[in-house]
Amino acid sequence: MNAVRFGAVMADRFVESEGSFDTTVRLWDSKSQSTKPIQILEDSKDSVSSLHVLGHEVVTGSVDGKMRLYDVRMGMMYADAIGREMTLRFFTIRLGKLNYLDPITSVQQTNDGNAVLLSTLDSVIRLIDKSNGQMLQSYKGHTNKKYRIRSCLGPGDSVVISGSEDGKIYAWELFTGNVLETLSAHNAKVASAVACNVIRNEFASAGVDGKATSPSPVDLLWLIAPGSVIVWGAPQ
Repeated sequence: MNAVRFGAVMADRFVESEGSFDTTVRLWDSKSQSTKPIQILEDSKDSVSSLHVLGHEVVTGSVDGKMRLYDVRMGMMYADAIGREMTLRFFTIRLGKLNYLDPITSVQQTNDGNAVLLSTLDSVIRLIDKSNGQMLQSYKGHTNKKYRIRSCLGPGDSVVISGSEDGKIYAWELFTGNVLETLSAHNAKVASAVACNVIRNEFASAGVDGKATSPSPVDLLWLIAPGSVIVWGAPQ
């Protein structure tokens, strides 16, 4: 199991979603006593590395290099193939002549539901227009070539935040793609995940440095051996 999300994807049901190594996404009705999933999505050709639920839509990222958007209410699915030079949309899944697809490590929809932020193993984060699959902006400077690294949107969807294989945390301005801040966080080890708390205007980073640190102006949240979790004030 790679990711679990909770959301109201149906009008009268709160549904738990889970992405897995077995290439499936499984949906459960949280109000039901049954352990059987109410739906299994089997379109991915490789491990489902990340997923995000917003309303009645489920977005998944897979090691096969495709972002899939499921409209659970309408029973429809769209796929975007993420390559080194281009992003292609397929209404019927067919690769064509795309030379190389980069494994997707992270997906998150914007709060308005119009775009998806995704990270890939080519050290590029992309903002993709959901309506046509086109890239709106890209974010570069971090390193992400070997490991699954999460990215996220900051408060108000104005900032993009990501970890990096050099142990740093990077923040970009959403619209321009310019780097706002670079934070040394995890002793040059992999900073593998970030998550934002919009209520407290903070974000947390997790790494595999084996040591908990608390650079100013942050407060230490907790230590999870052999790595650490740090809470930061969100970039402005």
